[in-house]
Amino acid sequence: MKIGLLVGGNSAERDISLSSGKSIKKALISLGHEVLTLDPCNGISEIEDSILSVDLVFNGLHGGDGENGKIALELESLEVHYTGSDHHSSRLCMDKASSKEKITDWSNIKTPKWFVVPQLEKEEKIIEEIELGILNKKTSDLGFPLIVKPIDQGSTIGLSVVKDSSELHTALDIAYKYSELILIESFIDGREITVPIIGNKAYSIVEIIPSHDLYDYECKYTKGMSEYICPADLGINLSGSIKDQALKIHKILDCRHYSRVDFILDKNNDPWFLEINTLPGMTETSLLPKSLKASGVEFKDVIQKIINEAINSPRLY
Repeated sequence: MKIGLLVGGNSAERDISLSSGKSIKKALISLGHEVLTLDPCNGISEIEDSILSVDLVFNGLHGGDGENGKIALELESLEVHYTGSDHHSSRLCMDKASSKEKITDWSNIKTPKWFVVPQLEKEEKIIEEIELGILNKKTSDLGFPLIVKPIDQGSTIGLSVVKDSSELHTALDIAYKYSELILIESFIDGREITVPIIGNKAYSIVEIIPSHDLYDYECKYTKGMSEYICPADLGINLSGSIKDQALKIHKILDCRHYSRVDFILDKNNDPWFLEINTLPGMTETSLLPKSLKASGVEFKDVIQKIINEAINSPRLY
């Protein structure tokens, strides 16, 4: 099969996508596929002819247009078969507030309380709202510490833990570098866990133990900065319940083929849904492949599983 591998792009997660792309390409070749590497850094139009020449597009992008549904919509308009969620689901899942809202509307799954800070025209406006106590009033309903993050970024890019109101300005300043909308949510103290989904199955839960207080960008992508336990030591009943919740979230948000659902497990062993990744990292040491390896599935077979899901799913046109 001739596969077009989309990697790179122009998002803040470009380097991560390029790393995923190297591992995916190696796996595709070992599986006997012909691979055409495509980098939509200047948009799809410049590589349209190449896209139309392949049997399947493997979307190895992370963040930005590659994950927010824009490129998915363009692939659909070209009537191209591709891996990953369609543009409706991708757009919904990339919007952290909208996806949390749908989960709370459609289920009893817990998610940290949140509110969205809308686009502010000037830096002075942020300062003014803080001084007037508008943001302070909203944040007091959540309590400190808080998480402040861009509404549509991955890899904890632009994320800050805010311990008191004096740190809000700096945190908003950082987050606004990456997005016009900011999500502020309650900080849940507990164990960080993630559940990979492929097809209609949830795989082994991974517990992440970062060397920092939070599983931030440095801990994610610097070797030795985090410890991973897989399968997580949760017990059969709790593990099964969390997997069920992850699969339910995947379905409620209309995801296709694969995803990875992130939770915090609090001191009472209650899981709190944080966000879902429709295009999770796919290096051989990323969390989704790490989970499947614990289940006896080698990396190249993970890639083939995703391809099989795409081939066997209904076309979008």
